[in-house]
Amino acid sequence: MRELKDETYIGEIERLFRRINYIIFRKGRNVLSDFGITPPQFSTLSTVSYHDGITMGELCDHLFLTSATVTALVDRLEERGLLFRDRDKEDRRVIRLHITQEGRHVLEESLKTRRALFATYLEGLNAEEREQLKELLEKLFANIVGKGKKQEDK
Repeated sequence: MRELKDETYIGEIERLFRRINYIIFRKGRNVLSDFGITPPQFSTLSTVSYHDGITMGELCDHLFLTSATVTALVDRLEERGLLFRDRDKEDRRVIRLHITQEGRHVLEESLKTRRALFATYLEGLNAEEREQLKELLEKLFANIVGKGKKQEDK
């Protein structure tokens, strides 16, 4: 059993994650282009779908993008009829974002296509290996999130 102190071993794991991420990102980008949206537009649609009524400022925080960049993204998505802006009823200065039916359709179909593509990546694993992979990724994710929270607490 190789140790966590073994930099070559850790480097191999990190390199595999980077390569896998690159392939998934690149292939996912191709899927999105079939739907006429970019990865940042996909992230915007996804975030607005999950956080209906999100403000522009909150969206900037979620996407880690500047206000000008988010405004341009929202403008393009609104022009295509995928999102719409709505003034807050209590504070007219606040703009809230909502996804349209067409936006929801594009998001759902692109996710369906991306998931079908991802399923092809898992075909080489049997059911038990897929379950093990899922459990290990969940455990790794929890460990990463847990470490992040501990860092924030300091």
